[in-house]
Amino acid sequence: MAIIITDECINCGACEPECPNTAIYEGGIEWTWGQGTKLTQVELEDGTVIPGAEKQAPVSDEFYYIVPHKCTECTGFHEEPQCAAVCPVDCCVDDPDVRETTEELLAKKMWLHDEA
Repeated sequence: MAIIITDECINCGACEPECPNTAIYEGGIEWTWGQGTKLTQVELEDGTVIPGAEKQAPVSDEFYYIVPHKCTECTGFHEEPQCAAVCPVDCCVDDPDVRETTEELLAKKMWLHDEA
């Protein structure tokens, strides 16, 4: 599963630099697939191919947010999600809408970082 940041977030920013996938962004900031990864392009579920540097709409305008398709829960990097470990108000929690196995998370890490 991915991690989400709840609306209890105090916008301290402690989580952002801890993410090995650059999946965490400040509220209102556009994100890209390529930032923090080796992705130069991404094929979306509908078959559309977009450049890795193409800006995407923010997930939240108010609080820091995590892009679920880039979140691996730090699998393959750390023993636990680092955003949750450093969050002073415990607002980085499991996303009940995005459930993934350890194998799926490791495959996502390999895809994001081009580790064949």
